[in-house]
Formats: sequence, structure tokens, C-alpha cells
Amino acid sequence: MLKSVSRTLHALLLFIFIGTWGSVVYYIKTTPTTPTALSRTPTAIFIPTSVPNLSGISEPVPNTGWSSLQPGLERRVIQIYNDQNQHVESVYIWRLDQKYFRMDVAFEERPKSLDTWQKETNAFMVLNGGYFSIENERYFPDGLTIINGKAFGTSFEGYGGMLAIDQSQAELRWLVQEPYNASEPLQAALQSFPILVEPGGKLGFPAARETYARARRTVLGQDMDGRILFIVAPEGYFTLHQLSVYLTESDLNLDIAVNLDGGGSTGILVADPPEIIPPKVLLPFVILVYAR
Repeated sequence: MLKSVSRTLHALLLFIFIGTWGSVVYYIKTTPTTPTALSRTPTAIFIPTSVPNLSGISEPVPNTGWSSLQPGLERRVIQIYNDQNQHVESVYIWRLDQKYFRMDVAFEERPKSLDTWQKETNAFMVLNGGYFSIENERYFPDGLTIINGKAFGTSFEGYGGMLAIDQSQAELRWLVQEPYNASEPLQAALQSFPILVEPGGKLGFPAARETYARARRTVLGQDMDGRILFIVAPEGYFTLHQLSVYLTESDLNLDIAVNLDGGGSTGILVADPPEIIPPKVLLPFVILVYAR
């Protein structure tokens, strides 16, 4: 009789445990998504509301969330929550293996939509470039720019980063460590700022420089294996210091990352499979990606 009761109690406890665990898994898998793009296998991350201090970030769900779109191209979406369990941002990431893809830079004084840029260049991917200025209704990129081997503009000195593209591959540099050399045979290049992750995976934008300004963000990164990462946070949650801390402490294995133009310029288009996070303005300055 006692053995029968014991077996019944054990079965009941096991049923309750399974039901509770099932609820936890369901909660993680049904995190909300942003309306600007479709997310696949989101990963939940918790970030406290305090901007300068991110030491309270919880550990991510073990599933890394990377999905392979085609050889050499992976995509990931990370859902960001604050310490009140409120959804505050979605971080979209595309990771490119340069054995399968090459990069280029394009600029025109007449700004265009991402869709128009893609149709005119037949690029596989298009995303917004660095900062640009407008004078007398004319657009021009800030910093040094190289297009089709021709350089124009003035290189940043003592700050910022540079995407340098030669015949074989692209490389992201910190201009403090490796200033622009005019004798380099580069096919394309752009410069932007600030550096969010310094070479070696170090924090690039410390708390002492924090402005507490939140905005939509576009980041160009390169990991320790030389892969290029496009990182887009379109909901305007991150400050620059907060984003710098987040990227440095992430599992993305970043070697270096630079902030591109954000705010209304933040946007990316992928031709196949089709996906777009549209900018709020037309763009004169973009980064292009082509299959090799």
C-alpha cells in the first residue's frame, strides 16, 4: 500500500516539474518581435535600465540563434529586455564569410532609397554607410572615401575607424592604430566614428564619453576570424556607451567594431531571402555586398 502511494506521489511531482519547465521554454520562445523585420530564433537578453552600467546583464539563452541563409551568410536576431522584463530593442545581425562575399562602397550626390540602390547596383546586400554632410543642397561623405580606386575627402586623424577594401578582401581598422596611407592600392573605403570595439575586443567608447543620447544604430564589425558583421538596432534603445559595452561583452567574438551613421539613416536590405529594415531618409552613401 505504501509503495503504491509513493509511486503515485512521484508521478505527480514529475508531472508538475515537466509542466513548469514547459512554461519556461514557451515563454522564451514566444518573445515579441519588431515589426520592421522578421526574426528567426530570437535570443533573450536582459539589460538593466541604468545606461552607464550594464554589469547586470543576465546570461543569454544557450541557443545562439544563428541561422544559415546560404553558404557564407548567417543571420541572428537578439531580443533585448530591461530589468523590468520590458522589450526595448531587437538587434539584427548578418555575418559574412569573405570567401563567399566581397564588399564595395557607393556614393552619389543624389540620395536614394535602399531599394533603388539595390536595383541600380544589383548588390546582394545594401546598408547605410558613414556620416555625410549637406552644403548648398549637395551631399558629401564625411572623412576619407575611396570609390573605384579614387580617393576624395580628408582622412580622420586620431579617431574613428576605416573600412578598407582591396582586390582580395575587406578589413576594418582603427585609425588611431593604423592611419590611412595614401600609397595603399585600395579599391574602396569609407571612414566613420566612433570606434565601439577597439582591436582585440576592447571597450571602445567608455562611460566618460557617455552623452546618454539614444538612437537607431548601425554598426560594422569584424570578428576574430575575419568575418564581417552588420549589426542593426532599429528601435532606438542604445546609447553609444551602452552599445559599446553590449558588443564588447557579447558572444560575437568581435575584434573591432565601428559605429556607422544611425538615426534616420539606419537601414539594411537583403535581396535573397528578401528582407529590409528601411531607413527613414534617402541615402547618398552606402555599403554594398556581392557574392563572389
